[in-house]
Amino acid sequence: MTTDADHGRIEERTFHLFTNLNWLEQVAEWKGITGIGVVEAKIEKNGKASFERRYYITSLNCIDKFAKDVRGHWGIENSLHWVLDVAFDEDESTRRKGNSPANSAILRHIVLNLLKNEKTKK
Repeated sequence: MTTDADHGRIEERTFHLFTNLNWLEQVAEWKGITGIGVVEAKIEKNGKASFERRYYITSLNCIDKFAKDVRGHWGIENSLHWVLDVAFDEDESTRRKGNSPANSAILRHIVLNLLKNEKTKK
């Protein structure tokens, strides 16, 4: 179990990894599958509690590695969001109608990738 508390939000996570997949009829169709992972999260924010359950298909068979990788994925997502917000002030975007939010996000990601891959000449 892990607990994170930040910005007035407390999240407790419990990790489960099921590696006995004899019950899964389609297991042969999933190349490399060795387990089904489940993350149960209790989230408290502003005095309100909610519960989430997320499922993962995985090639892992170690619960500690599974938990670390799930947490690491969100670290990457949060890091990307931070860069986009700092570089493009994404949190202040007022685009809310139609395809505008998605189109703007795609353009920001393209620009960010171009900047990351730029080879500056000296």
